[in-house]
Amino acid sequence: MSVDRKLDLGALGGAVTLTERRTRTRFMILALISGGTMINYLDRSVMGIAAPSISADLGLNAAMMGLVFSAFSWTYAASQIPGGILLDRLGTKFTYWLALTLWSLFTGLQGLAQGFLSLIGIRLLVGAAEAPCFPTNSRVVANWFPQHERARATGIYTFAEYVGLAFLTPLLFWVLHAYGWRFLLMAVGAIGILYGLVWWRKFHEPHQSTTANQAELDYIAAGGGVVDGGQKATHFSWSQIPQLLKHRNMLGICLGQFACNSTNVFFLTWFPTYLVTERHMPWLKVGWVAVLPFIAASVGTLFGGWLSDYLLRRGVSLNWARKLPVIGGLLTASVIVLANYVESDALVVAILCVAYFAQGMSALAWMIVSDIAPKGMLGLSGGLFNLFANAAGIVTPLTIGIIVTATGSFVWAMAFVSVITLLGAACYLFLVKDIQRLPDLPQA
Repeated sequence: MSVDRKLDLGALGGAVTLTERRTRTRFMILALISGGTMINYLDRSVMGIAAPSISADLGLNAAMMGLVFSAFSWTYAASQIPGGILLDRLGTKFTYWLALTLWSLFTGLQGLAQGFLSLIGIRLLVGAAEAPCFPTNSRVVANWFPQHERARATGIYTFAEYVGLAFLTPLLFWVLHAYGWRFLLMAVGAIGILYGLVWWRKFHEPHQSTTANQAELDYIAAGGGVVDGGQKATHFSWSQIPQLLKHRNMLGICLGQFACNSTNVFFLTWFPTYLVTERHMPWLKVGWVAVLPFIAASVGTLFGGWLSDYLLRRGVSLNWARKLPVIGGLLTASVIVLANYVESDALVVAILCVAYFAQGMSALAWMIVSDIAPKGMLGLSGGLFNLFANAAGIVTPLTIGIIVTATGSFVWAMAFVSVITLLGAACYLFLVKDIQRLPDLPQA
């Protein structure tokens, strides 16, 4: 229902009631963070597309490429807490613009790498710069959306992670084939820098917006959104991290996100190489085949968000409306191991599509951070959550590179990813209890 407020005017000696329709500025803001998220994943995953060419040009073996892939997450994970603190202190607009501009610049600079060490060095800078992205997304959704719309909003910006890769992957492979990996990296970086200018011009907090009317602001506030700029800058203390983790819900979702991101990291890093070396697909064909799992993942994110909000509207508790899509996604993603036991390329791609669709569903876990973070600590809570997620970004590509180098095959690598997803589902089943906001933490 779009009518939210009534205005009573005296006219002709009587009361005339006019209705004010809600504006929909929150969806424009959602489009902004969706675009930024798409660029974020494009910049971190383009290395996977370029990997075989880089390996051949710079003389890197599978273990060395595993280190290159993993290096991104070393600094990405290490910068989550500082990034969350920066977000809590400096606010959304400046933090996101700075991160977007820097990570895009460093993505382009990867095209200038001359060897293994320089490539790793620049990759470390990309990871550090990207750290504030998802905590910022989570804060934007918490501020701009009422609780019953947040799962779908999270699903939509998460959808952007995959759909951009799905539809751009053939183009990226063509650019790689036509102009080489150095040009590809520089072009992708330039796109992000330009988008940073769009963000700076268009983004506003609810209380600063000139396009959201009072009806929309009242609607958001009634659903728990922060429309008055009431989130104060918080003071950080290292003691707040164990204080957060002592709550089993925070610990459970952090461990679960490690598992969720393990599947995602496989697709963002080793997936094209898997198709080329394990399945022996022609390189240009890989560009088209690789589209399908990303499309499946994008549908999975939308389905997970829709399912969660649907269950909430039907009277299912917030606890199970949030957890069921995540648990179901993690359990289903474990089917990735079945790719080891089929010969048909079509069946392999189908299995991988199911696994990535399920991973997309489980990406809804970011919504749970918004639901349980203590007031004023969404940046720190999101940073801690993403720290665990990107520990998977360190462990998974490195482990797969070591396995492939040692065995010459991806068989045990697929089994590794499958087991991790099952452990993540166990965390949500046995560690995470009722979804509710954690008590405020003492300020430093």
